Amino acid sequence: MMIYKILPETEWAAAQVAGVFNGSGIDLADGYIHFSTATQMVETAAKHFTGKANLMLVAVDDTVLGDGLKYEVSRGGALFPHLFRPLSVSEACWARPLPLDENGVHIFPDEAL
Repeated sequence: MMIYKILPETEWAAAQVAGVFNGSGIDLADGYIHFSTATQMVETAAKHFTGKANLMLVAVDDTVLGDGLKYEVSRGGALFPHLFRPLSVSEACWARPLPLDENGVHIFPDEAL
């Protein structure tokens, strides 16, 4: 299954240079990288990234992440994917900009929906 990480463009650019993404501030504080499933990502964007520009959506096939990936109960009792190790940039299937529409709502790429 494809899972998704929403993050600032600058953090993804730095990860591409380093070859690895260690996580955003909240990830580092919590000790794991927060991901969302396709059914969770729109709500995640609305809840945590409302009106924020210059974001990326990174897609990862969860089958390549091994034992470091755990699905844990979170918002509303739903199981959210959490990665308990750095993400190698090579593990990303793709990364796309996550622009805002005229109302400040994120526009998700078709391949994510």
